[in-house]
Amino acid sequence: MILNVVNNEAHSRGNTHPQRYRVALSIAGSDSSGGAGIQADLKTFSSLGIYGASAITAITAQNTVGVHSQYALPRTVVYDQIIAVMEDLHPSVVKIGMLSNAEIANSVADALERYDVPIVLDPVVVSTSGHRLLSTEALDVVKCRLLPMATVITPNIPEMEALTMMPLVTISEKLDAARHLISLGAHAVLLKGGHEKGDVKMDILCQPANGDIAATYLSSPTILTRNTHGTGCTLSSAVAAYIALGHDLDSAVRGAKEYVSRAIESGADVCIGSGNGPVNHLFNPVKMSVYEE
Repeated sequence: MILNVVNNEAHSRGNTHPQRYRVALSIAGSDSSGGAGIQADLKTFSSLGIYGASAITAITAQNTVGVHSQYALPRTVVYDQIIAVMEDLHPSVVKIGMLSNAEIANSVADALERYDVPIVLDPVVVSTSGHRLLSTEALDVVKCRLLPMATVITPNIPEMEALTMMPLVTISEKLDAARHLISLGAHAVLLKGGHEKGDVKMDILCQPANGDIAATYLSSPTILTRNTHGTGCTLSSAVAAYIALGHDLDSAVRGAKEYVSRAIESGADVCIGSGNGPVNHLFNPVKMSVYEE
């Protein structure tokens, strides 16, 4: 009866075509403190008007001070979560975060190779507090299988060093490292500069162009705060959200960087926990994006 009422009301408003939410799937670990991982991704999706779905790869016991323990889910459970969401909700984009081990990384690749969908790959290697979140074997799977599948890969400086085994001090070295990942099959590389010191943070978006790469430099003032827990997860999920909204990669990255900067600034003076607190994901949420088929 309720369904009939809803349908009759829709027809009375003149809506004769099915309406859909724009869906993004996050494949990542759970952060019990709510600042990073799946929780940060879902908050980001919601804030930007995207319906968020999830496939949890691991459960972490962590807070603003650090990671106390982690438990990787069975690979079949991870695989089944992805297939369940992909087959029913038909996400417009997939964001990949913490993968924990090689079995899970391979399971994610096995599931996603069945679909043609944009992928934002955030190669989470180490937590903000320094806890290792990705095994060496899993990193190899990321490089060999997931990197070529991704629309863009979004490493920070330590993650880029782990992926390439190259120094990343100068601009030239960073561009060389991006060239290396693109030679391995990456379609685009967004090197995040949040770990760098100084008054300005600079991200670099590198894409193939005329046999080399084209680099776009995106700078923003450093915000003085210790509340930076989950910023990497937030940026990559914001890129995914903007892609789901129909933006091209350049526009999605610019929008995501603006969103993260404002989220950090809005939560800079808020105290949650005794360590690195979260950003304010919901500083200015927008309505859920709906489209007609």
